[in-house]
Amino acid sequence: MLDLKDLLSPITIKNTQIPNRAVMPPMGTALGQRGEVSEALLAYMRRQAAGGVGLLISEITAVHPTGVVTPAQLGAWDDKFIPGLKKLSDAMHSGGGRAAMQLHHAGRESYYLLKKGLAMGPSAAPSLVYGQAPKEMTPDQIQEIIESFGTAAARARQAGFDAVEIHGAHGYLLTQFMSAISNHRTDAYGGAFADRARFVVEVVQCVRKHVGDDFPVLLRLSAEEFIKGGYTVEDVLTVMPALKAAGVDVLHASVGTHGSPGGITSAPPEYPTGFNVWRAEKIKAATGLPVIAVGRFNDPRAANEIIARGEADFVAFGRQQLCDPDYLKKAQAGRYEDIRLCIACNQGCIEREMYEGKSVRCAINPETGQELIYPRSPAPVPKKVWIVGAGPAGLIAAFEAKRLGHQVTLFEKEPLAGGNIRYACKAPHKEIYGDWIDWLIRQVEKAGVTIRTGTPVTDRMLADDQPEAVILAVGGEKIVPPIEGLASPLVYDAWQILGETIPPGKNALVVGGGLIGMETACFLSARGASVTLIEQLPSSPVLKATSHGYSLHKYLREKGCLLRFGCTLKKIDAGGVTLLSADREEKLSGFDQIVIAVGMKPRSDMKEMLKQKNICHTIVGDALKVRRIMEATEEGAKAAWDL
Repeated sequence: MLDLKDLLSPITIKNTQIPNRAVMPPMGTALGQRGEVSEALLAYMRRQAAGGVGLLISEITAVHPTGVVTPAQLGAWDDKFIPGLKKLSDAMHSGGGRAAMQLHHAGRESYYLLKKGLAMGPSAAPSLVYGQAPKEMTPDQIQEIIESFGTAAARARQAGFDAVEIHGAHGYLLTQFMSAISNHRTDAYGGAFADRARFVVEVVQCVRKHVGDDFPVLLRLSAEEFIKGGYTVEDVLTVMPALKAAGVDVLHASVGTHGSPGGITSAPPEYPTGFNVWRAEKIKAATGLPVIAVGRFNDPRAANEIIARGEADFVAFGRQQLCDPDYLKKAQAGRYEDIRLCIACNQGCIEREMYEGKSVRCAINPETGQELIYPRSPAPVPKKVWIVGAGPAGLIAAFEAKRLGHQVTLFEKEPLAGGNIRYACKAPHKEIYGDWIDWLIRQVEKAGVTIRTGTPVTDRMLADDQPEAVILAVGGEKIVPPIEGLASPLVYDAWQILGETIPPGKNALVVGGGLIGMETACFLSARGASVTLIEQLPSSPVLKATSHGYSLHKYLREKGCLLRFGCTLKKIDAGGVTLLSADREEKLSGFDQIVIAVGMKPRSDMKEMLKQKNICHTIVGDALKVRRIMEATEEGAKAAWDL
């Protein structure tokens, strides 16, 4: 289409023509098996390629066994991997795009190797993420690893890839050499920035030697370390002539490391679309080389503008690719309203892998990572299916059941569909969650599902209509703690505040420091309230290690919110509140609003009724156990698949 002509235009790098400027950047999947390519990974990659993206870059592929992050990581340090890598390149080519393999060494950023005492790095400086130190690399080890990048690149070419990308970003080994935080060497590979970058330059030279002059070589760099004491984009610009001379054809300008605050390498919604493009533009202007820009892109029109203005030559759609592999085809057809836009929640693509050790998912696209079990043909026997509850789990279940040919009716007792997302989207920067739930409702309606809002399901309805299967997705209900004085007229709950049926006060006490409490505190602070938040646990249950958690803590700190942990509300009376902290009572007054936000528990609605009537049913989402969007989506989809 005319409005995407720049994004959809081809570009030639060395001997390779790339059909358009949309890039699927490297993203870990944990779908490999002991370094080998699995059938699950091939199915995943074929699905990603089907959307027509111009350049696909494989997930991190280890060039040496001393640099793996997990045993599941792909390997390229031995010829035995070539047959599997050939299958992978074929899968990546299946949609008409070009395939690049990313060459990677973790250095000290491998908890797996740190635990074994086998991790290496430029110096014995502890990892900012894991707190453990690697062994300092000897000069011989440095040369061995440089050579391993070259031989792995040669294997990539032999396996049918069109290019290689050297991973020099996000705190892995090449970044560690460039960083004064991790590189304390006094030999030729330490000292001034140009000397710290020597390792990167020599890696590029070795890769170029092994693949020849006609083969595209990409280099992904954190253009700025984005951490106190780290290098800046101005530092990086000083070594660009050497990198260009060494053989780099395209620069992939990312930002930050896994130790940078705020999860900037996988930026949450607090960061605007294209927030990092200016760094790519600087590098492009300084080198004349094509650059790939990154920066929370989820709309092809925004990417087209970046390329049209000459700020970058390619745009990477990382998490958006997982969220909707067909985004580019939908845009080409003018179906922007059908694109499932990434909400940057990081639940399935980042947190699931990093903190749970599980394979890739998307919190709002149940197909991703489950391509081998995702049903594509209609159900052999269509059923009359009722879905009770129109939150995320119920809506996904309804869409999937209808897609598979079942007769579906979706019931919601509230006036509007959407469940608790209607409240969660009210916190600052989470408006995109509301956009997503509205999109999902439209997709369910467009599929032909009947949605009956304001309609509780009754015993009589079940007896009269006799559904063959019920998916119970009634969600959770708020927990009411046993606090003396809870009937005070100053007491409200988080849903009244976030639902804006009660206006924010001027001086609020929020009781509960979980996600609901933190987001309610942010909502109140954004509207000018002075907020004190108390939580009975000794530390915040909302981890700063997650990108959203970090942003919440930062926002409340900047707004002057007082966070008190290990503190319980004991009593509310006319004189104020009584708090209990470290077995000491404390009386406070002056609050004009006390907001209860201690969390949720599963609803018991209909569970016994369905059991007594012997109606086939599945309980999903918060109705089963209160968790995240990720679990609600997956359980809702699987319940529909299993009908």
